[in-house]
Amino acid sequence: MLSRFGGRGWSLVAPLAVVVTAAAVTLTGTSADVFTWVALLLVPPGCALALGWAIHGARPWMAWLAVPLLAAAMVASDDPLGRAARLAMIVCSCATVGRLLAGATPLTLLKAGVVAMATIDAVFIFGDFFGDQNAQFNAAVPVGDLPRFQVADIGDVSTDYGDYFVAGLVGGILAAERGPQVVAALMTFLATELFNQLLLVVDSTPGTVPPAVVMLAFSARAPRRAAQV
Repeated sequence: MLSRFGGRGWSLVAPLAVVVTAAAVTLTGTSADVFTWVALLLVPPGCALALGWAIHGARPWMAWLAVPLLAAAMVASDDPLGRAARLAMIVCSCATVGRLLAGATPLTLLKAGVVAMATIDAVFIFGDFFGDQNAQFNAAVPVGDLPRFQVADIGDVSTDYGDYFVAGLVGGILAAERGPQVVAALMTFLATELFNQLLLVVDSTPGTVPPAVVMLAFSARAPRRAAQV
């Protein structure tokens, strides 16, 4: 069961921080170096927390699995093994953030933050605003050959951390509401694959939109289920 902690101030600040962070990543080219270091410092412990506590089936000893994942991401950052390790760490860290935020913040405010982030993402990507800044963000490296935890590469496709962050946040919301997470995950996968067909006519798509749409779909069903009980 997710626990709720923190005061009222944090509850109000958390969803605002989601939106401000998304805007900062999109608008500020100079933030690329800052965020790549922040990701490097926070993603590994976030991954360890997910494996040891946050995700379903987590065990304290599993937190140590983050160590070989980090080693693979550092030693072979651009090889398939390193990319897979980086992806796994990003996904796990987002699960941790999702659980923490869903446990500390009113879910209505979190949902508003998810919708706002997806809207900002869609406007800037489909409007082709700040393309150079986004490219700088994706290419930023902390130093030397250290892994870029602010972006995950699958084949020729790069996905920003923010896209996984929103998916993890939606997962945390559904977990707090006791929603059907497996069904939601499958729906998000299908919605993402359908949404990605837009890549046939555009260069990039906002990956935050499919999980936001799935969240809204489940939120719309919840009052009907309550009314039937």
